[in-house]
Amino acid sequence: MPGPLVPFSVRALTTASQPPSGLAATLRPRTPAMGDQEVDYSGLPLTERFVHKIWKVRKQGYEDAARTFEATPDESDAAFRPFLLEPGLWKGAVADSNVAAQQDGINALCAFLKFGGPEACTRSRSNSITPLVEKGLSSTRAATKASALEALLLYVELDKAAPVIDDLVPALSHKQPKIIAATLAALTAIYHAYGCKTADPKPVLKALPKIFGHADKNVRAEAQNLVVELYRWLREAMKPAFWNDLKPVQQQDLDALFEKVKQEPVPRPERLLRSQQAAAAAAAAAPAAAAGYEEADAEADDDRQEVEPVDLFEPADVMSKVPKDLQESLASTKWKDRKEALDALHAAVDVPRIKDADFGEVARSLAKCMKDANIAVVTVSANCVEALAKGLRKAFARYRSIVMAPMMERLKEKKQAVADALGAALDAVFLATSLSECLEDALEFLKHKNPQVKLESVRFLIRSLRTTRAVPSKAEAKLISDAATKMLTESTEVLRSSAAEVLGTLMKILGERAMGPYLDGLDEIRKTKIREYHDAAEVKAKEKPKAAPAPAAPKARAAPAPKKVFGQKAVNASAKKAAPAPAPVDEAPTPLQPKLTARAPAPSKLTGPPKSGISAPGGGLKLQRKLAGPGTAAATSPKRPTPQAPMPEEEAVPAPRLGLGRGLAGRPLGKPGLAAAPSEAPAHVTAASNLSAVERAELDELRADKERLQRANEDLRSERSKLHSQIHELQNQNAQLIEDHTRDVLSIKAKETQLVRARSDAEAAEQMCQKQQREIERLKRELSRSVRATSPGPADVSEQIYRDAGMAGLGMNGSVRPAGARPLSFAGYSEEKENGDPDAVTAARRSKMVSPSMQRAGSGSTTGRGSPARERESGGGASQGEGIESWKRAAEVTSQLKARIEQMKARQGISRP
Repeated sequence: MPGPLVPFSVRALTTASQPPSGLAATLRPRTPAMGDQEVDYSGLPLTERFVHKIWKVRKQGYEDAARTFEATPDESDAAFRPFLLEPGLWKGAVADSNVAAQQDGINALCAFLKFGGPEACTRSRSNSITPLVEKGLSSTRAATKASALEALLLYVELDKAAPVIDDLVPALSHKQPKIIAATLAALTAIYHAYGCKTADPKPVLKALPKIFGHADKNVRAEAQNLVVELYRWLREAMKPAFWNDLKPVQQQDLDALFEKVKQEPVPRPERLLRSQQAAAAAAAAAPAAAAGYEEADAEADDDRQEVEPVDLFEPADVMSKVPKDLQESLASTKWKDRKEALDALHAAVDVPRIKDADFGEVARSLAKCMKDANIAVVTVSANCVEALAKGLRKAFARYRSIVMAPMMERLKEKKQAVADALGAALDAVFLATSLSECLEDALEFLKHKNPQVKLESVRFLIRSLRTTRAVPSKAEAKLISDAATKMLTESTEVLRSSAAEVLGTLMKILGERAMGPYLDGLDEIRKTKIREYHDAAEVKAKEKPKAAPAPAAPKARAAPAPKKVFGQKAVNASAKKAAPAPAPVDEAPTPLQPKLTARAPAPSKLTGPPKSGISAPGGGLKLQRKLAGPGTAAATSPKRPTPQAPMPEEEAVPAPRLGLGRGLAGRPLGKPGLAAAPSEAPAHVTAASNLSAVERAELDELRADKERLQRANEDLRSERSKLHSQIHELQNQNAQLIEDHTRDVLSIKAKETQLVRARSDAEAAEQMCQKQQREIERLKRELSRSVRATSPGPADVSEQIYRDAGMAGLGMNGSVRPAGARPLSFAGYSEEKENGDPDAVTAARRSKMVSPSMQRAGSGSTTGRGSPARERESGGGASQGEGIESWKRAAEVTSQLKARIEQMKARQGISRP
């Protein structure tokens, strides 16, 4: 009896699971047996074949899956569902141990991504990229490498590049050099295909210094290729991120490679994302494509690939680095303290990108510093505004109104360094905002009374027009043109040239046709100059071609077609078109026609209540009831023309149904059949004319309202401009008053300082005068004392002199002074002060003035009171001629002393009492 039946596939698997081992089993010829026959696994589901242990089964499954995906009609086909539910299947397929099966597995993944759409990408990306890098890109087969790279590119195309690059960057730290080199090659291909605007280069730039320090030369070579590819897109903007970390030799090699790239044109992406492809297809299908789509597309691509250097840096938190005592330091009276505080602030905010925070207080402080009297403080504050605007970029827009007007007001400084700093700050503020936001302030300062402010403001406007990417609106273009045209009549030539440059730059943006109305009133010389500036101008914003109104044309042609049909055909056509509508709306227009003809001379009542004579059926019925009257119809019917018309047309008017017809009294008396007929044909004409009159009246009313609103708007605008001018004038006056007040305060302080110094000098001079006066009094007393002491006696002058000199040698108690004692000197304090050696001079004068008798008397030391008789006896032997000579010498000394005293008074500036 045969054993139990076992499924053939399980028996085959059992047989395959126990293969013969050894060389004999390998060389033994296989005999055809029931258990060794080849099994057809094509009946198994694809998901089971993907995980089969036989590589041929897996390989066949990959091939069948690729063909199945290619045959699907759309992305929502059921063939994708199993692989979307089990995305881990692709991990095994991409990293298959058999190289032949691996190649087919990667091909199947490419087909899955290509036909499965974005959902297939997002579901399988996390399971597939790492095996693709480690097993696919580093494969020895070229076809496998190419398929793996195509899969990575498809992952980028279907969604975005950031997740793919984030998964590739960790592979740059792999321990195997070949995987690192393969990853670098894949990154180079991604940037080459999609560009640096689509694929963010920041994560790769951070890892470049470590890669250039790798020991493997292949890794360094691939790193060079990657850097050169990035340089094609970023140019010099990428160097600050990693250039300083490279060796000088590597920098030289890269510079040599960069020189070759500089000669190439601006690169454009070779592949687009699916979202970009859809947008391009929609734009190509639009009518604007016929008006120069290729040119606009090229410009858009050029703009799209511009990468700013700040985008390559991470935002820095600078709010914590702002000095805590900034407000106190800026309120200091010393300009050096204010400048040091601003220098510290500039060092904190001078970074490529700034993390958004509340900088309102800092902006207000900087705006206040723009009014500082010291230009160094103004320059540093302008540098701080520039750094903040460049770091915050679009987030700085909310601080523009705080700092822009004070900066433009400070443009009156004539120093070029201050003007350059303020201009750079204004340019940074403009880049952080837009032309529409800055235009109002710029145009207001074009009316400033200071010519320097006007000049710098118009230069700022020119730079703004060159830099802006947004085309000014018609209202903005009119404001700019009016302001520039007014400046063409300025007295200064540089202002006139700048105004012409504004008009030429604006013409470059809008085109000559759009600028034609603004240049009509100018002479040919000015127009020629404006065209010269137009030819030389370089702008980034250009007027894009407008879409042609092709789709709306058929509707516009179809709408007025029924209005051209008159008579019975028109009535029948209107009746057929009005049939689906409700009954009141259906019958209202028909009886309206003859009644409107009857009241044609009074259109004023028709323009009152209804807003539109056609779209309001209810209003038409009310008018018909008001106008219904036999007397009116009878009075007007004989005046109507009588054209030939068939009689059955009377039945086409269904007026008697609603009781709103003309009635019997409205018919003429003679030939009723012929009288009723002619009333039908002009009814439509008169009704049409009355309807047009209603519309015309309503249109006139709307135009009147529009003109009234325009006048009110113009009044409000003029009032607003007046208020703005008054505000700016008051601000200017306030600033001028503040400046005058500051100048007055400083001058008052200077005068007070001078007054204090003058007072101190006066007090010192007064003290000196008093001192000199006391000295003069002392000298006078001493002189008088000396004169009394040397005055001649009653008998003999010489004896009296000798007697007084002898008395001078006595003490207070009558004792004789010793021989070494210094006699009284006739020389005063002033003489001793003027001479260099007062002791020598005094000794010489003493020796000349003292008589020989006194010298002899002083040679011996005696005690007790001297007797006058004895002195006379001792002096009796002296000659009388020597005494007279000594007296003359004393008189000469006295006169010299007086002369010196007078000279000293004259030198000190003391008036003689």
